[in-house]
Amino acid sequence: MEETQHVAVFDFGSQYTQLIVRRVRELGYFAKLYSPEDISEIGTPGAIILSGGPKSTSEPDAPDIDFEKLKSYGVPVLGVCYGMQLLNIKFGGSVKASNKREYGPAMLAPTTHEDLYADVSAESQVWMSHSDTVQDLHDDVEVIASNQHGTPVSLKWPGGFFGIQFHPEVTHSHEGNKILNNFLNQAEKLQPFHIEDFKREMIEGIREVVGERQVVCGVSGGVDSTVLAVLLKEAGVNTRAIFVDNGLLRKNEAAEVQANFKRMKVDIETVDATDRFLDALAGKDDPEEKRKIIGNMFIDVFWDAVGDAEMLAQGTLYPDVIESASNAKSKASVIKTHHNRVPKILELQEQGKVLEPLAELFKDEVRELGASLGIEKDILNRHPFPGPGLAVRCPGAVDRHRLNIIRDCDAVFIGKLKEHGWYDKVWQAYAGLIPVKTVGVKGDERSYEWATNLRAVISEDAMTAEWVDLPAQLLREASQDILNEVSGINRVLYDISTKPPASIEWE
Repeated sequence: MEETQHVAVFDFGSQYTQLIVRRVRELGYFAKLYSPEDISEIGTPGAIILSGGPKSTSEPDAPDIDFEKLKSYGVPVLGVCYGMQLLNIKFGGSVKASNKREYGPAMLAPTTHEDLYADVSAESQVWMSHSDTVQDLHDDVEVIASNQHGTPVSLKWPGGFFGIQFHPEVTHSHEGNKILNNFLNQAEKLQPFHIEDFKREMIEGIREVVGERQVVCGVSGGVDSTVLAVLLKEAGVNTRAIFVDNGLLRKNEAAEVQANFKRMKVDIETVDATDRFLDALAGKDDPEEKRKIIGNMFIDVFWDAVGDAEMLAQGTLYPDVIESASNAKSKASVIKTHHNRVPKILELQEQGKVLEPLAELFKDEVRELGASLGIEKDILNRHPFPGPGLAVRCPGAVDRHRLNIIRDCDAVFIGKLKEHGWYDKVWQAYAGLIPVKTVGVKGDERSYEWATNLRAVISEDAMTAEWVDLPAQLLREASQDILNEVSGINRVLYDISTKPPASIEWE
């Protein structure tokens, strides 16, 4: 899609950068993320956005961009947060460092209602996340918005260059989408983006890359790998779909996965590797170590099953890529290692043996793609499930006893969500284990057992998440059934943490 007049987004390391890409797509245009070093490799963009980032422009290793090359494209450019500060320096201004970080809501007051602020309210909330601010301004710059203190938070330079100090891509900026859309309206060369066009190009790309080679596709039953398997089938390439039961699945999940693929007429091979995974995890309690063990073990099991495979396909999505910060050029901080970015996967990537056709899509776009491929709604609407499975819902060491407790608690909770009509209203829900024993009373006897944490969130792509205010009756029934039916649990807690600062999973 980058061959069309797309939006090139340059990543200076902000954890919100992927949301910029997402918002642009929601507004009907294709956007793609690039490293600033790749400015000569972006094709023919119709517009350019410079993201925010954690660095200060005054730091010696602060990320930079070739300004002359940037100007040579002759398209509208928007600098967000760090991007605005960088543009101000490029245009002859300066940036002032501060010892106080501005993080959270602020009021936006446009000084004009043209360009970026057409039809934008006289005052609206925006979201700030920065420690520096622009100071000296070049004579040609125009201040087009300020905050409640009169500080410039939006600038306009000659030649179609704009800057905003806030983050329009997050939902906390109430009119952020309107501001982004106004910017895109400045770009005359942009062409609309449709998932059908993307599907066609993905299929053509898969055929071109794969050729006559056999592709091994790991499937888990989740939306991502399911859509990937059906997409490969649609592309007509020689595919083997393998389902690895790692012993970290939810209750009765293996049977459900097999039944779903049978409905879709996609043949899968099942490998039961429960003992190998659990033996490797025995006594391991460090979250990063557990993830790496699971990721590496998956590849070992996978390759043992397929022999000398020519290519590996996996359902990596955009959020996986940004959180792992696996690109050596990335300025983002690593949050956690994803199972699809462990060393063996990276080694296979260097050999050109990894196919990731979904790696530029967000979860809702994958569902939209799946619907265009004819996958039934109940399969597409399954809640996301992490690659490391229940291991990330069991802080500390993982063993069969703890996993069975989590499975039983989770089955009760998910069952109650479905019974009360809430399953499709939340983005993801689960029960986990808090491996701290507490005193309780069961049957007039003292008990000393673990607690379970119930979690339900609303999210768009896992980059941010809000906890769900579930009905008290639903939680009451779930708690009562868990305490009565699940051995080993005497306390039920409901997690009301947002992401950030918490993550969706516990590890």
